[in-house]
Amino acid sequence: MRVHICAVGRMRSGPERALIDDYLTRFDRSGRGLGLGPLTIHEVEDKKGGGMAAEAALLERALPQGAVICTMDERGKLLSSPDFADKLAGWRDAGRGDLAFVIGGADGIDPALRANADFSLSFGKMVWPHMLARAMLCEQLYRAASILAGSPYHRV
Repeated sequence: MRVHICAVGRMRSGPERALIDDYLTRFDRSGRGLGLGPLTIHEVEDKKGGGMAAEAALLERALPQGAVICTMDERGKLLSSPDFADKLAGWRDAGRGDLAFVIGGADGIDPALRANADFSLSFGKMVWPHMLARAMLCEQLYRAASILAGSPYHRV
């Protein structure tokens, strides 16, 4: 199952980029044998300042056809890392070819796009900077692959 992160904003070089690149590499290595990956990041930018609706239109164009859509939203479901790994495995085992995580802009994700999502995931009630949320998601994807592979990376 190919994994995509569709996000508003462009990642610049710096510590967040280095962290994301590290976890992308780790996920691609560990996920390959599990039928997970590659992990691709699709960045969109609303240069005209059209707000959430314009961002949603750009994000929808970045979503692979037929993908499971998972929005990243503070109103979403809280999952433990093992439960997140089980969720990924469930989508993979159901034969889903693509999984797309959606990270909105500064104002969040347009309600219409949120309503069309198959699942909504939360990293807690706090709002996280977009680039940090990307890094956290990449780490959790790698952790999920490690859990599914039986690796000692995740300790209870």
